[in-house]
Amino acid sequence: MPRLLPTLLAFSLMLPITGSYAETLTIPIGQQGDASQVQSLPRRGESRSSVLDRFGLADEEHKPVGQPPITRWDYREFSVYFEYDHVVDSVRHMPVHPAK
Repeated sequence: MPRLLPTLLAFSLMLPITGSYAETLTIPIGQQGDASQVQSLPRRGESRSSVLDRFGLADEEHKPVGQPPITRWDYREFSVYFEYDHVVDSVRHMPVHPAK
C-alpha cells in the first residue's frame, strides 16, 4: 500500500492537465460580416414610427408578450424587438445556405 500511494498521487496530478485543452477558432475578416449592414439595423431607443419609415411594413408582426409588452417585427434579414413603442434590440438572421 505505501508504494501505491505515490503512484496514485502522480496519476491524480496528471488528470487535470489532460482535460484542459481548448481549440482556437479563427474567422477570416472577410467572413465576419459587413459592418455597413450592421449599422443599417434599427438602433436601441429608436421609435416604432421611425423603423416603419426607414424599413417599411414588416413581413410579420407578432403580438405583444409579457409585461412590459415586448413586440417582435420580422423583416427578411432581421428582427426588431420593441418595448412599448421603442426598439430594445435588432437581430440579424443567420444566412440560410442551401444543402450541397
